[in-house]
Amino acid sequence: MTGAPTVRHAERADLPRVAELAVQHAEYERAAPPVPDLAARLAALLFDTPSPRLRCLVAEDPGGAVVGYATCAPELSTWEGRDYLLMDCLFLAPGHRGLGLGALLVDAVTAEARALGLDEVQWQTPAWNEGAVRFYDRLGARSLQKLRYSLGVTG
Repeated sequence: MTGAPTVRHAERADLPRVAELAVQHAEYERAAPPVPDLAARLAALLFDTPSPRLRCLVAEDPGGAVVGYATCAPELSTWEGRDYLLMDCLFLAPGHRGLGLGALLVDAVTAEARALGLDEVQWQTPAWNEGAVRFYDRLGARSLQKLRYSLGVTG
């Protein structure tokens, strides 16, 4: 081990590892796997556009290995007539939870919100994910009870 754990903005070279972590994240949440070309799609969203909306942060263990990630993007609240930052994903690989990296990732996401002039971050987690619920409650976050739906649009 060479130092303290850190969180930083993802670099293009990190994206294959972020895609691997996203596969683990989907498995953990009992969801369909990410698209096979996720790293390339993330590169397009993060680096191949003049005004990227998506932000990706990576957590490194003291040895410098990427062991987690968080993604976020600005969204709009119609009812409040303002933007907020949606944290779409936050995941730490097994064995790296409970070490403070999750809090570092959340701090980095809130810093992104401040940098964008936004005063709120929202996210969701499965109700069965008791560890995440406890973690978010300890941060002082409040839960909002809603169901999330998805409707495919094809053809």
